Amino acid sequence: MTELKLPSIDYAALAPTLIMLGAALVGVLVEAFVPRRLRHVVQLSVALLAVLAALTMVVLNADDRLITIGGAIAVDGPALFLQGAILVLAAMALLLIGERSVERGGAFVAQAAVTAESADDRRQAEDAPGATEVYPLTTFAIGGMLIFVAANDLLTMFIALEVLSLPLYLLCALARRRRLLSQEAALKYFMLGAYASAFFLFGVALVYGFTAGIPDRPAAVDFATVNAAVTDSTASPLLLFAGMALVSIGLLFKAAAAPFHVWTPDVYQGAPTPVTGFMAACTKVAAFGALLRVFHVAFEGARWDFTPVLGVVAVLTMLVGAVLAVTQTDIKRLLAYSSIANAGYLLVGVLAPNSGGISGTMFYLVAYGFAVLAAFAVVTLVRDADGEATHLSRWAGLGKRSPFYAALFTIILLAFAGIPLTSGFTSKFAVFGPALEGGQVWLVIAGVLTSMVLAFPYLRVVVMMWLSEPGESTPAVTVPGGLTSAALMIGVVATLVLGVVPAPLLDLATGAAEFVR
Repeated sequence: MTELKLPSIDYAALAPTLIMLGAALVGVLVEAFVPRRLRHVVQLSVALLAVLAALTMVVLNADDRLITIGGAIAVDGPALFLQGAILVLAAMALLLIGERSVERGGAFVAQAAVTAESADDRRQAEDAPGATEVYPLTTFAIGGMLIFVAANDLLTMFIALEVLSLPLYLLCALARRRRLLSQEAALKYFMLGAYASAFFLFGVALVYGFTAGIPDRPAAVDFATVNAAVTDSTASPLLLFAGMALVSIGLLFKAAAAPFHVWTPDVYQGAPTPVTGFMAACTKVAAFGALLRVFHVAFEGARWDFTPVLGVVAVLTMLVGAVLAVTQTDIKRLLAYSSIANAGYLLVGVLAPNSGGISGTMFYLVAYGFAVLAAFAVVTLVRDADGEATHLSRWAGLGKRSPFYAALFTIILLAFAGIPLTSGFTSKFAVFGPALEGGQVWLVIAGVLTSMVLAFPYLRVVVMMWLSEPGESTPAVTVPGGLTSAALMIGVVATLVLGVVPAPLLDLATGAAEFVR
């Protein structure tokens, strides 16, 4: 009888993920046993402490370069850098979620408010703490993201994809205002996400069959075996290309790249705004972390085959995001198409055939994450008695009614437009530079041209805020407490600092831009 050999496990290297998943389980117990009036404070404290503890372990593991759990998880420079980015951005998102989950008229709704019969009962229910189950759902999603960027085989990556996705589907349905729109968005996200997951899993099966074609080597889906099969001329290229295409569909869906982007505007608009910010920042980091690992490790030997196809996807993504952003009249949908366009710019960095593309992409993810969370923080503050005022016409004259917050939003929009001295300029330079050096001139030209188009809707909002007179429908900025303001200020300061002094983060990303194989 063959002796079963258990895989070695480095628990210190896995500590960030274990902490987040453990905090999610604690959050479930809190929902069951802690009195309702204390639940919000306890849940927010558990989530934030877990994020800080996990971030501490990422810093302590900074020098680790290893593969653990039988080759399933890689702890290397890109994994640690992206895990740290996810945790920092998640802490900001939790500040937004923590404020709006209990604020009257906020983003999340207690179930009692949905089912209350009379207006008095409904008002009493809305004064109760909000849907505190948002915290364990968020921490489960963060745990899945930490696994996603470190997965070293396709099956582990698929499991992580489901762990991060399923909580997001539920989070999108928790909006207090416009509940039907929120539930419709969640259902659309779930249905399309299920199809994308099915494509990914089918692609895994085809890649497994592809690796079976190598003589004297067992079939597997770990990245080392896949890369060895890619470079072996005896393997069947048909299974490789089909499997690579289907795996790419699953990952590009999460990254909101065209033509797999159609869920993004509806979900961004319908989901609670703090959840939208969390998705726009953290899910983007996780998705592109997985794309970097798959195409720079597993399929590296097929670079000349997938680069033209993914290049066309990148150009289409930039074009769709930039052109359709011009036509939007809702601020959340505008930011959604902005996110799509930025996915195209990030793909330019992914396709750069050098380590500079990896470091530039990682820098871009951090810079964009801070800016987009700050943008959605402002969206949560511009509100009236009916909730958030997301139609662009309502923002006319905001600069005269609330000049401080209009100025902060102007800085964020200028960063999105890629204006110098903001993080948007340095991040685009960080991905376009390596692509230009690698001979991807056509991608850089497409990126520059679409950036010019995309600047128009941003500057239109700036002009509307500052050069229009406030109307009767122009809302004021409502600041419910310190958590949202703290998240907003962190995002704006980071946007300015990374625009003026980007070298420390760029150096950190450059030093972390090497995968363990």
